[in-house]
Amino acid sequence: MSTDLLYQTDSYRKTFGATVVDVDNDQQAILLDQTAFYPGGGGQPHDTGSLTVNGVIYPVKKVKKSDRGVLHVVSDVKALPTIGETAEGEIDWERRYRLMRTHTAMHILCGVVWRDYGAQVTGGNMEPLKGRMDFEFETMRAELVHEIEERINAEAVAAHDVQVKILPREEAFAIPDLIRTKINLLPPHISEVRTVEIVGLDLQADGGTHVQNTSEVGRLRVTDYKSKGKINKRIYVEVEA
Repeated sequence: MSTDLLYQTDSYRKTFGATVVDVDNDQQAILLDQTAFYPGGGGQPHDTGSLTVNGVIYPVKKVKKSDRGVLHVVSDVKALPTIGETAEGEIDWERRYRLMRTHTAMHILCGVVWRDYGAQVTGGNMEPLKGRMDFEFETMRAELVHEIEERINAEAVAAHDVQVKILPREEAFAIPDLIRTKINLLPPHISEVRTVEIVGLDLQADGGTHVQNTSEVGRLRVTDYKSKGKINKRIYVEVEA
């Protein structure tokens, strides 16, 4: 069993229809044949929202991947829906869009640091309108951080298009520097690779949701930086609300 991932080709989809294909009473979860809910991964949190089945609203508090497909974990209810019933899904759009802007901002940061300083990513995380990324820098100082902030804002306002493609694994891995992380996190069994390109700046393998143009990101501010080891430096970024 698998779930068709609608968000992979349309991050702006707020509502969708689907069929209930299974339920998990132990986890209070609903499995659908397709979903626009992002299940989390790559440092981006899962979506929240609701599913409506036969007039009953099931608040979705967590979304996660499983061997059977995407699990939509709902708040405590008396009974889960029946297999075969039709569900209407709705994403918490304000939260999702803030995460989209933030995720694209992290790629702008990654693209600038890779292009201008040749530093690989060693880790990262985000929440709506704020995030952090770790890079292989031997030294980090206030002047450098200020320079990075100026450069990422210049790229945001440059209005680069953001393009998503799903490529055969062999074709994707023929792209130079596609994997910017220190460790390749793509399992060998994955036959197709989703790429996200900020045209003219950055191209990475990525499974998350993004805006269509960097002009949607808004003003970026580097709020802090820390040393996390001899060659591991952390940069904190906030996106203007």
